[in-house]
Amino acid sequence: MAFLKWFLLIFTLHSFMPTPISSNLSLTKEALAQIPLNFLEFSKKPEIMDWMVNIRRKIHENRELGYEEFETSKLIRAELDLMGIPYKYPIAVTGVVGYIGTGKPPFVALRADMDALAMEELVEWEHKSKVPGKMHACGHDAHVAMLLGAAKMLQHNQNDLQGTVVLIFQPAEEGGGGAKIMLDEGALDKVDAIFALHVTARVPIGMVASRPGPISAAMGFFEAVINGKGGHAAIPQHTVDPILAASNVIVSLQHLVSREADPLDSQVVSIAKFQGGGAFNVIPDSVTIGGTFRAFSKESFLQLRQRIEEVISKQASVQRCNATVIFDERSMYPVNSNNKELHEHFRKVAGEILGSENIIEMQPQMGGEDFAFFSESIPGLFFFLGMKETEGAVHSGHSPYFRVNEDVFPYGAALHASLAITYLLQNPTKYTSPPEAFRATAHGMLVLDRI
Repeated sequence: MAFLKWFLLIFTLHSFMPTPISSNLSLTKEALAQIPLNFLEFSKKPEIMDWMVNIRRKIHENRELGYEEFETSKLIRAELDLMGIPYKYPIAVTGVVGYIGTGKPPFVALRADMDALAMEELVEWEHKSKVPGKMHACGHDAHVAMLLGAAKMLQHNQNDLQGTVVLIFQPAEEGGGGAKIMLDEGALDKVDAIFALHVTARVPIGMVASRPGPISAAMGFFEAVINGKGGHAAIPQHTVDPILAASNVIVSLQHLVSREADPLDSQVVSIAKFQGGGAFNVIPDSVTIGGTFRAFSKESFLQLRQRIEEVISKQASVQRCNATVIFDERSMYPVNSNNKELHEHFRKVAGEILGSENIIEMQPQMGGEDFAFFSESIPGLFFFLGMKETEGAVHSGHSPYFRVNEDVFPYGAALHASLAITYLLQNPTKYTSPPEAFRATAHGMLVLDRI
């Protein structure tokens, strides 16, 4: 019987749909290596590629900000309905969580964020934003399209999945902390591991970049209002100058990194906002400053936050001013750290699709990513999917000229599907009962109650 399964597996590798995977848990390394290649071949088919591109362009034209992704969510649910994939909705206002497989452990999750940015698109093309002041300038529209592509492949193989794949379509990554809300509402209940990708124009197409351990920093935003006493600039002795106080605050904040932090412990404090005054000869009553702080450990992050508040308050008082410091709790992200075992799994799967020479071990970056809420809760792996072309200008994320190279879609979809299915094949169950969202039907199968 085992021989027959192997024969059928090899025989159907080049068929139109992805090859169903044998339910034999003792798959050889050669057989496991064929799974990603088969998925890549399938996702490169013109009809599948065109389908993913069309989804991405629809989302791109009708972009929505965090927690406003109602039409994006509606499109996702319509595609899941067509594929026969059960799901839960809403989670975190607009989020969708789909389920493919047995409905039983183990559970592995794949995540795509789906919100846009509040900025005007300056790329002139057929599918430019139809919504003024909003743009998919970070590739989240592409992330959704590739996860739906992976869903199509996994759904075709649902009878052969050794567990359940959980599809996370997440709102509000761009400063809204959507991952935390989804986590709080149970999106990852009983999930063993989670994977996510992010497109990047800094890495050539056909390559990926990641690393074990911290990959992006903990981050937060703060704002401070420094109050003094305004008056005529010609008689400063009759004023309490908040501009002078704010200037001393900013200089002192830079000492937190240069003189208090361990030089081997990367930290950042940056002031990016300074508002105060409106005339050349009038000292204002108050000044508002704001900025961001980053660190690669929870301890350093909390210490930095405490010292920022102390420095602003006390330095302002030295200049006879008082200060109010506000931290934006919703924008506080923890360190995004990759699980070492999942990173090894990623390297193997990505190597089978792209070749080991096309896997870059990157340096940690100070940018924040709210996938960190997921990877802080359960083992997670976050990687960057290269889409840089050999010619033409490169515009990074959050640029009004940002473009997505749609040729990358087959790689992203195949990597998503391959990471999930091979994880389930190689990891034994850890839990003994399915999540509450599943229920038994009269046919003895498990389906998801949609809410």
